[in-house]
Amino acid sequence: MDGAQVSGGLDREALAQVPGALQGFVDQGALSGIVSLVWRRGEVEQVNALGWRDVAAKAPMQRDTLFRIASMTKPVTSLAALMLIEEGKLKLDDPVTRWIPELSDMQVLTDPTGPVDDTSPAPRDITVEDLMTHRSGLAYAFTSQGPIAQAHEDVLGPPLGHQVTPDEWLERLGTLPLTYAPGRRFHYSHATEVLGFLVGRVEGKRLGEVLKQRIFDPLGMSDTDFWAPAEKADRMARLYQAPPEGGPLKDVSWPEPPRRLPFEAGGGGLISTADDYLKFARLMLGRGEVDGVRLVRPETVDLMTANRLTEEQRTHDFLGMPFWMSQGFGLGVSMILDADKHQWMGAGAEGAFGWPGAFGTWWQADPAEDMILIYLIQDSMPLGPEAVTAMQGQRPNGRVALPVFQKMVYGALRK
Repeated sequence: MDGAQVSGGLDREALAQVPGALQGFVDQGALSGIVSLVWRRGEVEQVNALGWRDVAAKAPMQRDTLFRIASMTKPVTSLAALMLIEEGKLKLDDPVTRWIPELSDMQVLTDPTGPVDDTSPAPRDITVEDLMTHRSGLAYAFTSQGPIAQAHEDVLGPPLGHQVTPDEWLERLGTLPLTYAPGRRFHYSHATEVLGFLVGRVEGKRLGEVLKQRIFDPLGMSDTDFWAPAEKADRMARLYQAPPEGGPLKDVSWPEPPRRLPFEAGGGGLISTADDYLKFARLMLGRGEVDGVRLVRPETVDLMTANRLTEEQRTHDFLGMPFWMSQGFGLGVSMILDADKHQWMGAGAEGAFGWPGAFGTWWQADPAEDMILIYLIQDSMPLGPEAVTAMQGQRPNGRVALPVFQKMVYGALRK
């Protein structure tokens, strides 16, 4: 090691190179700012707060800055559903129509990119497992191609910021055909929104209430919610978009409503901080227990983090990338199955798991290395109809910062 100092099994000198490398992406205008966190063997080894949470106001990123974590919400909602499964209130093979009759008698597109009125009856109902593995046949506008993409936008509106009630939204969703038959293949979708509303109906409460009572309060996640009240507004990071033609970042933030809205998106609506999400990630790494608080059995986390996709299902691209070449998907999280093949997109040992968010947020818990990495930015990507087509083969400059962070931290590992 040439005399390098080591803390928590990490070379301090190597780890000290991380903030400078990430700052470069801020300095070149690719990102507004970054908060990153490295936890290993029971200790936070590094926190970086770089750049600006509000560029125009010159308000710097801070450790407690609030981020819209987008699809990092999905593992949280999935864990809540698994808690109900532990208690016998749900089963993985339950048809969701038991609680969500709006999804009864669904139709399936004959051609996934064909006319929305060319359909046939679904061979079976969607199950809870289908929702948790994104094999329900449901869709997002931005992951779809052809007429079904625009139909989702027209009927449901954008994926976040809904003003409708869950009941009204589910009724609208039920009028759209499925892209694929339930169970056929992974197709990223509104499935976790549906799962969240199912959890709410089982419990007779808003999803946010369920998450607060079952997860956030027990873990002390006081900054995680579907809504940020006015007193926290100054801590919110603005959401920016890098214009494809180049030039300064464009502020595309939407205003936080003055009161809590009824639509709480279990697939992408949470706001959180690095330290709050660390508590959830440590719970997952601890197989359901953290700091003496146990929320689920170890076997439940093992079930959640085990691959459920077939070999054939893993041959399909995800968002235009061969995402499954090195990874699998369980009940709400992906996991690394082949660490060598995974080098093309990041870093991690076999069994490391997590799930990213559309605004560039990302986390990973690595049992083999006893390590958690959290990386938070606010970099908007296209979420309109057929956005997946535009994204194929493209990685905006700002998104390159994440694999740089991953590879540098893993490069700092020592025994």
